[in-house]
Amino acid sequence: MSSVTTKIPYNSLTRFMTTLKLTQPITLSRSLSTTTETRTQKLERIADELLDLTKLERYDYSILFRHKMGLNRYGPALSGPSSAGAAAAGSGPPEAKAAAEKTVFDVKLEKFDASAKIKIIKEVRTFTDLGLKEAKDMVEKVPVVVKKGATKEEADSIAQKLKELGATVVLE
Repeated sequence: MSSVTTKIPYNSLTRFMTTLKLTQPITLSRSLSTTTETRTQKLERIADELLDLTKLERYDYSILFRHKMGLNRYGPALSGPSSAGAAAAGSGPPEAKAAAEKTVFDVKLEKFDASAKIKIIKEVRTFTDLGLKEAKDMVEKVPVVVKKGATKEEADSIAQKLKELGATVVLE
C-alpha cells in the first residue's frame, strides 16, 4: 500500500508564524487590546496544532479547508451567508440558467404509436450505429435514451423526425 505525500509550502507557513509573533496589538482601548491578544493567541495555538499534524493529516486538512472555503475544483461552494446573498442577487432561478447554458442533450424516446414501430426502428438506425436487432430491442424498452451527447441542432432534428412518426420525445 503506497502512502500519499504532498509538499507543504513551509516557507509560507513560517512567514505566517513570524508575522504573528511580530504583530503587536493596537491599544486604542483596553477591550480592543485584550481582543487582539486573544486573537493572536488563538492563531498561534492553531498554527502549533497544524505543525503537530502528520503529513497525511495535513493533506486531509488541506482538502477539507479548500472545500470549506469553496476553493475545490468543482466550483464555488453554495453554502454560507455570503453565497446566499450572491444567489439572491442573481437573476432568475438557477434551473433557468442551467437550461440556457446547456449545450449537450440526450434524446429520450418516451412512447410511440404501435402502428409506427417499424418506422421508428428504421429512424433510430439512421442516427445510431445499431443493427436492426439492437435498434428493435432499444425501441421496445421505452422509455429509453436513443441518442446521448447530441448538440442542440442535432437533438432538435432527431426529435422532430421522431415526432413526425408519432413518437413522444424529450430532450434532457
